[in-house]
Amino acid sequence: MSITIRDVREHELDSVLALNNAAGSTILPLDSTSVRKFYDEAAYFRVAEAEDHLAGFLIGLRENADYGSDNFLWFRDHYPEFLYIDRIVVARPYRGAGLGRVFYADVTSFAEVRVPLLACEVFLEPRDDIALLFHGTYGFHEVGQQTMANVERRVSLLARDMCSFTYVRDTYLTSATTGLPSQPWLAERAHGISTPQARSA
Repeated sequence: MSITIRDVREHELDSVLALNNAAGSTILPLDSTSVRKFYDEAAYFRVAEAEDHLAGFLIGLRENADYGSDNFLWFRDHYPEFLYIDRIVVARPYRGAGLGRVFYADVTSFAEVRVPLLACEVFLEPRDDIALLFHGTYGFHEVGQQTMANVERRVSLLARDMCSFTYVRDTYLTSATTGLPSQPWLAERAHGISTPQARSA
């Protein structure tokens, strides 16, 4: 099965909404306004395309995003720079095929040239041991816990240091150079782009 990871397209937002709200209790529901806000605010908003179907998506926000999530705000209070993974959803027919690992490899590649920290949370009520183990194998560790006010569910706040970031920052971001090289895989997300850059996996 061929999988392509690429930036979301505006006309796919309804499909993203449907995927999100069919995911089950481990993913909080969204409405069309929330999906549109992610489209406008997210630094990373990519979908997986498999067999001409939308197979999943991952949304990540930088620390300066206009976003009111309890967990996002916790990271903002504790870290000056980060990419926060708000949600990852894989459609039921594609679960177990390794798509989550493909997304995490891609978002890590995106984050490690931009921020020192990749952040997310996992529900502890009910406890999601599969998600905890998945993140542990990717080098995430717990940096805190809290109860989300709007849903009264406790979460484990997880973070992963981006080991490459210091080198990238010192060599490209704060030196006399003009920043990162002009390469498609290093480009920022272009909102509303009609032909986004894609990577095949």
